[in-house]
Amino acid sequence: MVRIGWFGLVMALAWPAHASISKFKLDNGMQVLVKEDHRAPVVVQQVWYRVGSNYEYGGITGISHMLEHMMFKGTKSLKPGEFSKTVSKLGGQDNAFTSNDYTAYYQVVGNQNLEKVMELESDRMRNLVIKDEEFQKERDVVTEERRWRVEDRPGSKLYELFKASAYVNSPQHHPVIGWMSDIRAYTVDDLQHWYQQWYAPNNATLVVVGDVDPQQVYEWAKRYYGAHKPETITPPKPRVEIEQEGERRIKMKGATKSPSLIMGFHAPSLVTAKNSQEVYALSVLNSVLDGGDSARLPRDLVRGSKIAVSAGASYDETSRLESLFMLNITPSEGKTLEEAEAALWAQIEQLQQQPISEQELKRVLAQTEAQYVFHQDSIQSQAMILGSLVSIGLPIETYDNWVENLRQVTPEAVQAVAKKYLTRDKVTVASLLPNGEGAKSSAVPVMEGGVR
Repeated sequence: MVRIGWFGLVMALAWPAHASISKFKLDNGMQVLVKEDHRAPVVVQQVWYRVGSNYEYGGITGISHMLEHMMFKGTKSLKPGEFSKTVSKLGGQDNAFTSNDYTAYYQVVGNQNLEKVMELESDRMRNLVIKDEEFQKERDVVTEERRWRVEDRPGSKLYELFKASAYVNSPQHHPVIGWMSDIRAYTVDDLQHWYQQWYAPNNATLVVVGDVDPQQVYEWAKRYYGAHKPETITPPKPRVEIEQEGERRIKMKGATKSPSLIMGFHAPSLVTAKNSQEVYALSVLNSVLDGGDSARLPRDLVRGSKIAVSAGASYDETSRLESLFMLNITPSEGKTLEEAEAALWAQIEQLQQQPISEQELKRVLAQTEAQYVFHQDSIQSQAMILGSLVSIGLPIETYDNWVENLRQVTPEAVQAVAKKYLTRDKVTVASLLPNGEGAKSSAVPVMEGGVR
């Protein structure tokens, strides 16, 4: 499993090589993005489908993730498992992942093998064969995956319940992997219908990054992906989250040694924000709290007062729907959850009462720029950024504007969003308490997402 939420735009600063990104559109509606990177004779192909758990509804939650598993179980011309075996024989690597907003498949190969993996990937776009025997086996795999990732991990269960409490009506109420009862009730027809509805060229984006000729990639894309007919895509009906009119609080007991707490506030993303500058200010706020050892939470609560063994913050600027600004904490031995929560509120109130310093702002910018440079070393990361932005409806030009927008954030703007969004009437708090049984695993929340 690979988490996609990590990605955000924290690493997506200016893209000086943006001019080298070639954009095409096939006659059947499929988008094609190619970015040249000639440092090594390697290429990554990613196909992004605009469907994930936020497109699902009650009764079939997690079906996008289940279909991701089935995509490796054969087509009209390939036997189960033959796809990955072929990529492996080529000396390449392949995998896939499912998130709230999209599902993607990728292969990393030598550039001489790009045409072959394009042929393979285009084949399973429309020619998947879902046999009952393979479906039954893979559904058992997914139930075990859920048991391992969620049921046996108190921290993950807490996170799942936290999100289900923070979102009442939004599709983000449901976990990416789906509820266990829904997984067990899937049918072959459910999978076939989901595949037919969403896995179409006009609902997909092909991203290729590496040592390639864009025009050659386009010609191969027309030959293989262009052979498929488009599908009628009917977007899901809107399910807008109801307004939160007071604190929401849940407690859970589990087999953990240490208690822990998650706190979350509804916040806009770049897709939903009426004022996008608020998103950049919230991003800076997140880095002020949890951006390396110098950030406030590890500095003040872990090493300073030692009230916590761990404390952090997270915020997804690029969610297709409304986002959450989250904080989490695990108190030190001898400290209570109430003391730990009070310490988090003290940090929030400090941000609301006094602007951050210019030095903190400079640290955040420097740190983010460094992360951007490091990620440019990976063709996989470059492709991930492109694919995820396009899949949620943001222009790839977001890169070009990101660093400049971040530099326009002032300490007063950070203070303003802290006052506006981090309020006691808008908070959801989830607490995990030991139930007296031996700890099975860490109480640290495991975020969601999915890869075979």
